[in-house]
Amino acid sequence: MARRDPFDELGETIEDLNAAFEGGERHPTPVDVADTGDAYEVRTDLPGYDRDGIDVELDGRTLRVRAERETERSVTERYVRRERHHESIERAVTLPGDVQEAGTSARHENGVLTVRLPKDGPNEEHIAVE
Repeated sequence: MARRDPFDELGETIEDLNAAFEGGERHPTPVDVADTGDAYEVRTDLPGYDRDGIDVELDGRTLRVRAERETERSVTERYVRRERHHESIERAVTLPGDVQEAGTSARHENGVLTVRLPKDGPNEEHIAVE
């Protein structure tokens, strides 16, 4: 069983403390990491984000997900008021073990991003989202 890096745990503790003092939420979107035996499967909710606005990057055992979107809302046809909004989400999760580059895949379906990472050696890879 791989042991967690104590500096990762320290970083998470600092994030928790900062969120507590700011009164905010630590992570705006939940991330689930499942061990399927031969791979890790990471799922995160990204409702309203298009596939083109999602970036997934793997650096060693750290998986980073970034998503951006712009929304525009019209209140009346004559634009008495018109609003535009840019939103972005970024999450990083440290996997419990090493993964291999070959066979890594990402799928965005029904607002849920699923990344499958086969277990094994370290790598650094940019992952295309299907």
